[in-house]
Amino acid sequence: MTWTILVLVVGILLFMFGGMMLPKGDGKKPSTKNVILHKSIKLISIILISGSICRLYVPYYLTAVNPVIVQEMVNGMQEQQQAEKNKQIRKMVRSEGEKMMANAPVLGNRDAKKTIYVWTDFSCPYCRRVHGELDRVLAERDDVRVVVKNFSIHGPLSDGPAKAVIAAKLQSPEKAAKLTDMLMTREFYTQDDLKDQSKIAEKVEANVMKMAEEAGLDTAKLKEDMNGEVVANELRNVRDLAQQFEISGTPFLIIGEQAFPGAIPYAQINDALND
Repeated sequence: MTWTILVLVVGILLFMFGGMMLPKGDGKKPSTKNVILHKSIKLISIILISGSICRLYVPYYLTAVNPVIVQEMVNGMQEQQQAEKNKQIRKMVRSEGEKMMANAPVLGNRDAKKTIYVWTDFSCPYCRRVHGELDRVLAERDDVRVVVKNFSIHGPLSDGPAKAVIAAKLQSPEKAAKLTDMLMTREFYTQDDLKDQSKIAEKVEANVMKMAEEAGLDTAKLKEDMNGEVVANELRNVRDLAQQFEISGTPFLIIGEQAFPGAIPYAQINDALND
């Protein structure tokens, strides 16, 4: 802003007094060279004045007179960015879909033709909300499967459950799906557990193991597999894809070949599946 005002002042001064800087000719009639220089100075001053006024007025016009234009520009940029992201996602899903699903828990009909990928965290309340919406979709349709990508972002509150459901799939895809639903619909830590942060991971894992035993899993084998290479590879795949798709939080859904950040409702999920 300061530089714009300075340029405006310079332009005005040039317009008013620029001719005085030219050398005086000997005759009464100005030389051709002086006429050209004088006109050039006038032209430069007009350009400086016009450009400065535009730079000063445009922000005022966009923010005070017609702010809708700014919103339309922002919406247009967001739509363009989303289109680029969807293009990248479409390419990845088509070429790497089987790899994305290989070690991840799968809810619903595992042979379904339509796939939803969800980046989720068991300790995220919005993820729990969207899990309920997805559960409703799965209850009404058998042409959909949900691939759960456990994006562990809340430290010890997330790590144990994420590793457990991935390891559970090595024993039984059905029991892994059951454990996933249990962890999304029940509490696996209490407020008292949070008081001692040094033991929270231990308490969370103990509670997860109780649910795993209830789901019919071999907990000794589960603990062993939680520290194995398959779990590590899946968590690495989740993080790599999150970085590639610019996923910074949960939940994040890919439905078909479109990205949907946030806890979207049942109707929107259903509409995206029907596109």
